[in-house]
Amino acid sequence: MTLVQKTGQLLMAGFAGFEPNEHIEKLIRERHLGGVILFRRNVESPTQVARLCRLLQEINAEVSDVPLLIGIDQEGGMVMRIEDGMTPLPSPLAFQAAGSVDDCRELTRIANTELAALGININFAPSFDVNNNRNNPVIGVRAFGEDVATVCDYAGAALAGIHAAGMLATAKHFPGHGDTDTDSHLGLPRVPHDRARLDTVELAPFRAAIAAGVDAVMSAHVAFPAVEPDPDTPATMSRAVLTGLLRDELGFGGVVFTDCLEMDAIAKGPGTVAGALRSLQAGADVLLISHTPERQHGFLDALQASVINGEIDEATVDTAVARILALKAKLPDWRSLPIDPTPLLRTPAALDLSAHVHGKAVQRVDRFVPLDPTQPVLVITLEVRTRTEIDEVANGKIAQRRESLAQPLVAAGLEVAEIALPLAPSAVEIDAALQQAVTHSQIVLVSYNAVLQPAQRELITRLPQNRLWLVAGRLPYDLTLAPEACGRLAAYANRPAALNALADALLGRVVDQ
Repeated sequence: MTLVQKTGQLLMAGFAGFEPNEHIEKLIRERHLGGVILFRRNVESPTQVARLCRLLQEINAEVSDVPLLIGIDQEGGMVMRIEDGMTPLPSPLAFQAAGSVDDCRELTRIANTELAALGININFAPSFDVNNNRNNPVIGVRAFGEDVATVCDYAGAALAGIHAAGMLATAKHFPGHGDTDTDSHLGLPRVPHDRARLDTVELAPFRAAIAAGVDAVMSAHVAFPAVEPDPDTPATMSRAVLTGLLRDELGFGGVVFTDCLEMDAIAKGPGTVAGALRSLQAGADVLLISHTPERQHGFLDALQASVINGEIDEATVDTAVARILALKAKLPDWRSLPIDPTPLLRTPAALDLSAHVHGKAVQRVDRFVPLDPTQPVLVITLEVRTRTEIDEVANGKIAQRRESLAQPLVAAGLEVAEIALPLAPSAVEIDAALQQAVTHSQIVLVSYNAVLQPAQRELITRLPQNRLWLVAGRLPYDLTLAPEACGRLAAYANRPAALNALADALLGRVVDQ
C-alpha cells in the first residue's frame, strides 16, 4: 500500500446527506478513506440506508479491494440513529430494569441483524461504562447498570448479541466515562480516583469485554490522572492509557477507535488535527472525525507530512493499518446483502419481544394511582430541540413530526391537551404552563434529565402534586423530584416504544409476565 492508501485507512469520516455527495466521494476516491460513520442526517428509511451503504462500497470498490467500515451508534433508546422501520431497542439501562439478561442478548441480536442487513458492519456499542454518577449528563441511561456486576452481565449479553448478528462490536468509552459530571462534547471531564479504585470499578467491565473477544474499543475524551500524569491529557491522547494500560497491561490486540475528535474536549484543546496525530501516537488506530471536511482532509495532509518529514514513524501507521485490515477480514461480503432489506425487519416475533421488554422496563415508584380515562389530561412534554452528538433531532423535522406521550394516550381514548416546552423553559413558559394546569384535574409531566435542569425542577415543584403524574423521559433520578405525586414512572427513554409502554402503565394496565 502507498502512504496515501495507508493513511486513508486510519480515518473514519462522516458526511451529510441521504446519498454519497462530492465530499465523501472525494475522500473515498482520492484519499482512500477507510471508514464512514452514519448519523440521522444520513437516514431517511431502512431501504435508503441500504442503498447508501451499497453505493459507498461500490465507489470504494472502484479504487480499493479493501472494503469500507460503515459504523453507527445504535445503542438503543435515546441513541438510535435509525428508528423508523426497525425493531425498537430499549435504552441499555432499561434492560436491567426489565430483568432478563437473555432478553437483552436476543433483542440486541435482532436489532443488530437488522443493521447488518442494511450494510452497516460495525456498531459503536455496547457501552461498558458504569453509571455511578447521577449527575453525569452524557452517559446515564446509555449504561447497562450502576454497578460492575450488572454492567458485566448486561453489556456482556449485548456484546454476545451483536456478535451473534455477525456485526463487529465496540466497547466504549475506555477507560470509563460513568463517573463524570462534565459532557466531553463540551469540555474535558476528569475521573480523579486512584488506581485501586479504577481497577475495581471502571476497568473491570473492560477486562470482561476483552476476555469476551470484543473487536474494538473506543477511547473516552476523559482525563485519568491515576494513569496519565498530565491532568489535561485525555485518555484518547494518552500513550499511558491506550498503549501502557489498554494494550500492554490489559492485553487488547484489536482496533482502537477514538471518540469523535471534533468534540470540544479535543477541538477546543489541542484542536482536531493535532489531537488526531497525538491520538495515533498514543496508540489509537482509527481516528474519528465526523463532520468537517476541512478537518478530515487536514488530518490526512498533516499525517502524511509528519511521516515524510520523520515526525511520525511510518511503522506506527503500518501497525495501525495491520490491525484495521485484520478487523476488515472479518467482514461479510457486502455484495451478498439484499437490495431491499424490508422483509428482514420488524418481524412479528421481534416486535413482540421488543414490546415485552419495553413493558417490563417501566418502573413505578411507591404509591400509584392510575389515570382516570374519563377525565381530560394535560401532558407537559420537555423535549429536545437542539441537536447534539447524543440527542439527535431527526433530520431537522421536529416541527413537522413530534413524538410524545400524548399520542398513545389519545390512541387509548383519552382527551388530551399538550404543552411542549424546551429542556430549559423560560419563566414566561413556566408561568403559562402553570396557568393552563389550573384547569386540569390530571397533569402528566414528561421530564428530560430534570435533575440537571433547574428550570424543569422549578416547574415540577410548582405543579399541584395531588394532580401530578411525573414520568421520567430519560434519567430515572428525576422521580425523586416529586415524592407526593399521584404516580411516578420511568422507562429510561422517550422514544415511541417506551411511550407506548408508559401510556399502558399510566392507565394501570398490567405488563405481561
